[in-house]
Amino acid sequence: MSRTVILGAGISGHTAATRLRQRLGAEHEVLVVTPNARWNWIPSNIWVGVGRMSTDDVTFALAPVYRKLGITFVQAKGTEVHPEGDADGAGPYVTVEHTSSERSGEVERVPYDYLVNATGPRLNFGAVPGLGPTGHSLSVCTASHAAETATALELVIAKMEAGEHQVLVIGTSHGTCTCEGAAFEYVFNVEHEIRQRGLRHMADIVYLSNEHELGDFGVAGLHMEVGGFVTASKSWAESLYVERGIRWILRAHVERVEAGEVFYETLDGARHSLRFDFAMLLPPFTGVGLSAYDRAGNDTTAELFAPNGFMRVDADYTAKPFEEWVPGDWPSTYQSPRFDNIFAVGIAFAPPHPISKVFKSPNGTVISPAPPRTGMPSGIMGRVVANTIADRITNGKSAPAHRASMATMGAACIASAGAGMRSGSAAAMTMYPIVPDYVRYPGTGRDLRYTFGEIGLGAHWIKRLLHHAFLWKAKGKVGWQFIPE
Repeated sequence: MSRTVILGAGISGHTAATRLRQRLGAEHEVLVVTPNARWNWIPSNIWVGVGRMSTDDVTFALAPVYRKLGITFVQAKGTEVHPEGDADGAGPYVTVEHTSSERSGEVERVPYDYLVNATGPRLNFGAVPGLGPTGHSLSVCTASHAAETATALELVIAKMEAGEHQVLVIGTSHGTCTCEGAAFEYVFNVEHEIRQRGLRHMADIVYLSNEHELGDFGVAGLHMEVGGFVTASKSWAESLYVERGIRWILRAHVERVEAGEVFYETLDGARHSLRFDFAMLLPPFTGVGLSAYDRAGNDTTAELFAPNGFMRVDADYTAKPFEEWVPGDWPSTYQSPRFDNIFAVGIAFAPPHPISKVFKSPNGTVISPAPPRTGMPSGIMGRVVANTIADRITNGKSAPAHRASMATMGAACIASAGAGMRSGSAAAMTMYPIVPDYVRYPGTGRDLRYTFGEIGLGAHWIKRLLHHAFLWKAKGKVGWQFIPE
């Protein structure tokens, strides 16, 4: 019998758990450790944030699903990794702290044969003074945050209805933020809601971002086929913002947020401020703070994890100029270089370098998006690692690892630009590969046969359909195995 422990039940962790359970016999245990009792389909949080969905529409209780599927569920957060066990002869284990009301604060050792770090990120609101729901801005990173944001948006809309002009600032905060796509979706959904209520003339909507250009999305932008023509995402995105009257401020790093005012630095080193009535600013991400120890109890965190707290995997982390980074630097097995029974997937793995070019202001401030590692790529990573572990349990530890590098992986994304079965719209985009390869695809870095985009009502219908399809899959309902990541 073997035990695989998965830390985290987001897209990558949940995919790994369900795929392992599908492939392994009942004598092998699949155990998921996650601090949350409910699973959240995060891509739909933007609809919660504008009041189009409730938190119940985007979450469900994990325990019944795991019970049905034969997966052991532990509501707790991982705190320590002991890959060598301890001096008393114990094998590898993780230390977890329970978060359920019944066992809150209780600490437990959980032994493992294989470990998958799928913890996702820590939302680092503390990187910017005054940022976040406990400060002076809002968030859509969790279902509960999004519900609070929807309530605040309704108050702003009520003021518009009463004749008060409102300024709404939506985007990223810290200069190294990721998830620009979520900010893109949310700003267009907010604009759509206000326009649908006949109040667009009462709102000044500002998109504030660390992107060097609109349409960068942390992947250095892309060239794609739109309507039979090859278009740069910069031009494509700018047209959307102009069409909807959304003002943009780019190359910005938020230094602090005060009540009703955001203070930011731009890439030229200048400092500015902007008054607002409503601000939804995404936080930067770090690792969740896992520590690592060797058999003697010495702290080995720096050996397993990068300084940002994300786990090192089979990537090339050699320091080199941006221009010398190559697609081959990116990991493909997501296996720890130190321990062949430890893996990290999704946002939990440390990327070897940014995809978008790194810029610094004259003050030394880095203003450049971090690489996105969410959605479809996260699911693929979870499946690939699960297949590797299943093969090694079934066929022996020498079984080769399955591979899926972001440098050879395509991705599809449908970004909502407003909800509504008759009035909604969304941008459907694909790219191949995610990490551009300028040797294989000179000029654009991507294969234009598989990199394209369209926007319209049909894409909104597809996004709504995918919302239900992925919740169906996550709940392990009939036929879930046939829905791809």
